[in-house]
Amino acid sequence: MRLVFKDLPLRSHPLARPAHEAARCAGAAGKYWPYHDRLFERQPDHERADLVRYAIEIGLDRDAFVRCVDERRYAAAVDADISQAKALGITGTPTFFVNGRPLIGAHPVETFREVIQEALRDSRK
Repeated sequence: MRLVFKDLPLRSHPLARPAHEAARCAGAAGKYWPYHDRLFERQPDHERADLVRYAIEIGLDRDAFVRCVDERRYAAAVDADISQAKALGITGTPTFFVNGRPLIGAHPVETFREVIQEALRDSRK
């Protein structure tokens, strides 16, 4: 099994785009998941000062993080994810794919278990 997380900042959340780019900056410093979790815990507080504070709280170098965010170093990577989502017809989050089967929206863990078990059965045929 492989988990791939893609960026899809929704237009309805005006501060989502900078938060996605900031998460990529945190990831480049080896702290993607702690930063990602902080963003979700603290939403909707995603102003620039908030993004920098979260980076400091999880132990990132402030100056390096600020440079990365200000340069919009990962804007193209986020754009690529948005383009891929559009090509796949994804319009909202969360959306999951298990062996090409889309699961749109929040689902209980049981649904994932069933879909994964089905995929495993299909792979044995």
